[in-house]
Amino acid sequence: MRLLTLPTLLTLYAFTAALPSASPPKPLPLLIWHGLGDRYDADGLRTVGTLANKVHPGTYVYYIRLDDDGSADRSASFFGNVSAQVAKVCEDIKADPHLAHSLDGREGGGIRADALGFSQGGQFLRGLVERCEGLSVRSLMTFGSQHNGISEFQVCGSYDFVCKGAVALVKGNAWTDYVQGRVVPAQYYRTVNESTGAASEGYLEGSGFLADVNNERVLKDASYVDKIAALERFVMWVFEEDKTVIPKESGWFAEVNGTDGVVTGLRDREMYKEDWLGLKRLDEKGGLVFKSTPGGHMDLNEEILAEAFGEYFGPETSVKGTRLTTQIGLVGDAPILREQGRLMDESKIYL
Repeated sequence: MRLLTLPTLLTLYAFTAALPSASPPKPLPLLIWHGLGDRYDADGLRTVGTLANKVHPGTYVYYIRLDDDGSADRSASFFGNVSAQVAKVCEDIKADPHLAHSLDGREGGGIRADALGFSQGGQFLRGLVERCEGLSVRSLMTFGSQHNGISEFQVCGSYDFVCKGAVALVKGNAWTDYVQGRVVPAQYYRTVNESTGAASEGYLEGSGFLADVNNERVLKDASYVDKIAALERFVMWVFEEDKTVIPKESGWFAEVNGTDGVVTGLRDREMYKEDWLGLKRLDEKGGLVFKSTPGGHMDLNEEILAEAFGEYFGPETSVKGTRLTTQIGLVGDAPILREQGRLMDESKIYL
């Protein structure tokens, strides 16, 4: 029997090491942030995570929460300082061993993930993308979010006293430090100058969250621009019959005239033309995606979600813009969303 020489062994090792791995590429982790009045441990949200795993087996799903107690997490969706909440979430995900070093597998390598936000969770996730050092998001997907804010507060459910308490605090006091530091929906409330259509002075001076993460003030944060422009995809879904988010076009960063209802799309706005937030750069490389779906607020079915997850989430690929899409059947043991399409309990308000 001939013994292989060391150079031959090294050559064989190099050759076998170059062969493709038999195991499929691992999907990126998925961060999910729920909406107003929901909780991280709700059955509907867990169903979404289960579906993400069915589309891309092996997906680690991190359900963003502000408290491990579900009831307290729901209360925190109404009351709290959003900037402080985003900062807490940033530290929490860095402490998660399943997320840590997912960027390149090295110590201190950072987090690489996809992100999914429902309603107000969408703009909060965007704030996380902009502000959290060490986090690199590939695809950011939002459903029914308020990226350009809300002009009205939706009526609360008859027995939702937490919601009613939050709305009562806002009336007539929206721009006070007390409200902007404590009432969550007030921190993405936005008013405009009726004569010019531009953001109002009260909003620009008093907004505790949205005016900053939208880079609407005179002094712009260049790091926000770079973070948004670095996304591979920013997919924004709007519900066509949404009566909860006012205006619903906020989900696409559109401006709606409160008097005549004229809609000014993102690409016609100053914030896009001057690229305050990096959206123009992202759009120019094909990364800005506008989507709509029939139905009211959070009226989702599993087919829409499965197709979206298949196209925009999953493993990283060497060719930018391509996807390793898993085909799944939407019958049998596939998770079923309530009432064949309901994601949340409609008796509650979800902004």
